[in-house]
Amino acid sequence: MKLESFIRDIPDFPKPGIMFKDITPLLSDPSAFQSSINSLQELVKSIKIDAIAAAEARGFLFAAPLALQLKKPLILLRKPGKLPYKTHSLRYDLEYGSAELHMHTDAVKPGDNILLIDDVLATGGTMKAACELVKKAGGNVAACAFLIELSFLKGKDQLQGYEYFSLVTY
Repeated sequence: MKLESFIRDIPDFPKPGIMFKDITPLLSDPSAFQSSINSLQELVKSIKIDAIAAAEARGFLFAAPLALQLKKPLILLRKPGKLPYKTHSLRYDLEYGSAELHMHTDAVKPGDNILLIDDVLATGGTMKAACELVKKAGGNVAACAFLIELSFLKGKDQLQGYEYFSLVTY
């Protein structure tokens, strides 16, 4: 299935000059959504994975069904104040400010191989932080996988040393 046909361009969103890649048409088509999950599963089938992690919020949309299909635990990487238990945290810089990710301290066991999932690889800052948070907790980054890669933003440069996959590249 050609997933690109289910991704719509929205010009000048969220600000002038940005061409936003809207995945809601893909999510609203069960066959396309299932195809994206099946394709992600196919990409990572040869990788040893103990759990799947994703940063909120759109990464959850792909990580949760993939975790179910692979019968692996799902680890949530969330903004400050969203997780009820003790957390590891990591603060990181973005183009215009900073952000922070949290993960429960018991989510990753030492030596676990974690597959990280997100909807889009753009500048790579969030995924790099997710990788560092997994390592901080004692885990290994098995790979990073994305629905979309915006290659012109060079996010892969932030992921040097990590295996990564994307289903659709612009």
